[in-house]
This record gives sequence, structure tokens and C-alpha cells, in this order.
Amino acid sequence: MIVPLLDLKLQYATIKEEVMKATEEVYDSQYFILGPKVKQLEEEIANYCGTNYAVGVSSGTDALLISLMAAGIGKGDLVITTAYSFFATAGVIVRLGATPVFVDINPETYNVSIESIKTAINNLSLENRYRLKAIIPVHLYGQCLDMTSILSIAKEYNLIVIEDAAQAIGSEYDKKRAGSFGDFGCFSFFPSKNLGAFGDGGMVVTDSKEYYDKLIKLRNHGMYPKYYNEMVGGNFRLDALQAAIVNVKLKYLDNWTLERQQNAAAYKQLFKSSGVVNDFIILPNDPLYRHIYNQYVIRVLNGRRDDLRKFLQENDIGTEIYYPVPLHKQKCFFTSTLKLPNAELAAQQTLALPIFPELSCDQQMYVVDKIKEFLEGVKKDE
Repeated sequence: MIVPLLDLKLQYATIKEEVMKATEEVYDSQYFILGPKVKQLEEEIANYCGTNYAVGVSSGTDALLISLMAAGIGKGDLVITTAYSFFATAGVIVRLGATPVFVDINPETYNVSIESIKTAINNLSLENRYRLKAIIPVHLYGQCLDMTSILSIAKEYNLIVIEDAAQAIGSEYDKKRAGSFGDFGCFSFFPSKNLGAFGDGGMVVTDSKEYYDKLIKLRNHGMYPKYYNEMVGGNFRLDALQAAIVNVKLKYLDNWTLERQQNAAAYKQLFKSSGVVNDFIILPNDPLYRHIYNQYVIRVLNGRRDDLRKFLQENDIGTEIYYPVPLHKQKCFFTSTLKLPNAELAAQQTLALPIFPELSCDQQMYVVDKIKEFLEGVKKDE
């Protein structure tokens, strides 16, 4: 049996006619950059996330970058963020001349540790506390983090909050959607995301009219009106074709999320019945709030993660390792004195299994059976 990590062809088959119709409308209009399709998506995403405004941009990375620019973050500033995330979370900070202050994660949720944030701030000199301007919390793997604590810290130290919700559109904390808590919320429409385009795309949401106006200008070289530049921006525009496709997919998102949640529940039962839980495998924690399962990530103990992944590949099961090198250990950021044990251990132990909505029960059973087979083989060898 073949079990891919993700099979977008299955999803496309269910919406192909609608996608073709929507894209043909763009072809007929010859309106490819911004325009009515982008405006429609912005309105729909703002409504979905519960925010006043949304601005379509060229990627999730550019959503983070343009938010930092709108907040005035630049050379000499410090920005707190997690050490366990996709590179873009920290890369955008450095691109603007600012410096990331890496903090550790909660080992159960993989989201940023509130205590680690407090410790990092307390360890800053008085001079560096004045340089501290923002925090980028990440809602990792589709699970919203403790935003009450984040906002409390931000208020105490007068920090801008830029939510990296690239993996978390529709996830919730205390009945509010990811991206709607901070000054900015940033989303990615990369094809593999729960809500993916047919290429790159992203969105920034905000409740601030002032920030909204800045974002609109910054995404188009700082121009408003055309050829009048009051600031230096960039080419961060969202293509109309991508917006049209995401518009089609958005109405199916909640149903796809429900199917991912059902698959996660099925995994839990299958793994518990297999007898491998807590022996060699630790499952994702039970979420307190709405988890959209952009990824389904297990821990593999006893140093066997890479061996298990190889075994699953040999049996035609797709997996992924997010993220094998934590950000504070990346060559371009490396600081030899910084130790973030939870992030470092997660990098060594975690493995993502298939969780896409169209995943069948038989495929899930096959995945769990093969993991059990591998672990039984390990026990015999020991």
C-alpha cells in the first residue's frame, strides 16, 4: 500500500470544475495583479479570522516581512521568537537588520514556552530591553498557543505582536481565531498548507486602520496613489489567479479541518490499541482548543526516529521531519552558548505522519501497523 505524506490530487479532483471556472474568469478579465479577486479573498479571510482588515501578499514569508516593516522594526531592534519553526520566522527579522532573540518551546505543544520568553527578557541588559520591540509567536502544526500570556507580556514590555499563523488558519484559542489576537496575523497559502494556493501566496490580517493603510502601500513599493511613493516598500502583491483558487477552497476549509481532526482521533485509537504508545511513541497532546492539524507529529523515543522514517519510506509511507536543525543552531544564526533543550530534543525526536483529509482508514491502519512492526523488531534486536 502507498501512503503519501500529502496527496493534493485527491483534493483537486473534488473542486476541479470550480477552480477551472474561477481561473477562466481571471483569464477573461486579463486582471492578473491584485484586483477584484484579491479584494474578495481579503474580505472573506478577514471575516473568517474575525478581524477588521486583510491584505493579500505574495507569500507567508512576505506576510511576516511586511508586518515587521509596517511596525517599523529595523536595524538594531530585537525581536523575540521561537527557535523551533520554519526558517522564514527568523529570516525576515535579520533581513531588516534586526536581531532575533530565540526562546525555547513547550515540549508538549511545540509552541513557544511562556516561561522561556520571561527568562529571555529577564536576562537582557537594560540597554537591550530598550531595543526589544516585538515578538513573533508561532502557532505551530495548526495548534493555537496561549495568547493570553503572550499579550500580557507584550503589554508589560510594550511589544508589537506579529502572529505567525502560517500553519494555523482556523485554529482557535479561547473562541478566537489564530491571527486575530496581535497587531498582525500572518498566513501562508503555500500549496501544502490546509488552505493552499497553486503556488505562493499569503495574507496579513489586522484590526488597525493605520497598519492596514501601511500594508496596502508597502506591498506595492510604498506607492499611493500610483507613482507617488511616501515610503520604500516592495513587490509583495498577491496574484489574482492565486486569490481566485483560494477563494474556491476557503468554503471547504472547515470540512477539510473536520476530516483532519477525525483522522487525528483515529490515529489516537489505533496507536493505543497497538500498544506502542509511551513505550516508543508519544502522540500529540489533546488540544484544549480548536486544532486544525496542519501536521500530525509524533515523538519517537530511544534515538530511533531516523531508523523508523527509513523503514516507513521502504514501505511506501511518506513522512517529514520538521525541523531537524533548530533556528539557534543554524549556521547563519549559530550562537554556541545558547542552549534550548526542548527545541533541540524535538528536532531529534519528532516525525510527521500523513494527516490529509482524504486519508483512508485502511491507510491509517497500515501506517500504525508498520510502526508497530518496526518497534517489535527493535525489541527483538535488544
